[in-house]
Amino acid sequence: MKILIINGSPHKGNTWLLTQHVKEFIYSFDKTINFSEIHLMDINIPFCTGCSNCFRKGHQFCPHNNKIQPILNSIENSDAIIFSVSCFQGHLTGVMKNFTDHIAFLIHRPRFFYKKAMIISTTGGVSANSTTKALASTIAGWGFNKSYQLPIVALSWNAYKPTEKDLQKAKKVANEFYEDVKSKIMHPPSIGVLIPFNLFQALCNSNNDYPTEDNNFWPKYIGMQYAPNIPLPFYKRILGKLIFLIGKHLSKKMIITYKK
Repeated sequence: MKILIINGSPHKGNTWLLTQHVKEFIYSFDKTINFSEIHLMDINIPFCTGCSNCFRKGHQFCPHNNKIQPILNSIENSDAIIFSVSCFQGHLTGVMKNFTDHIAFLIHRPRFFYKKAMIISTTGGVSANSTTKALASTIAGWGFNKSYQLPIVALSWNAYKPTEKDLQKAKKVANEFYEDVKSKIMHPPSIGVLIPFNLFQALCNSNNDYPTEDNNFWPKYIGMQYAPNIPLPFYKRILGKLIFLIGKHLSKKMIITYKK
């Protein structure tokens, strides 16, 4: 099993310390696991310019693709991902937000349908849970099958010592995450994930001022309410078809443009 740890914090502080404990717990469950790490701060990704190349032409045309593509490849080549991201003002750090901005095209063209994630965040006071929820919502749009959240109130800005309660919680969530990844069981998508999948699929042939990469991506999913081999209850299949039909109706009147 390959687990990639992405450090989305600008330094290795409290959240990274807790992440190391989680890593040790998972390793105690299975000593054959191969861990790898990416530290976004070390990559020095420039700010997203909002050029829309990733949406319109394809993400390979992003001016910073030489830094983004290796990260996407590492995610693709891993069985699961651990995101370690500090709570900054109740939300993601700037370095993590910048990374998610660069791959916002995944909301239009999701791909990580068979990946699972664990999201770890600590805070000196409050809102670690809003940080993990924000990232969990984002990666669901990328296609991630399931994410486990570990928000911890550290009550420290620079000298965090996890309490026994913190460690017990971390071990419990780490075990749930590990067992789920090991099982290879796929979970049905939420309705919130089902909507964009079927809507963007329906809109991919709408009128465009410019050709978009969406038109090249979606044909392989035509007739599917979600990605293959992901279980979908009957009522969600019906809902997916309904969303698709609504999208088709909207596409007759909608003009998509990325003009700047």
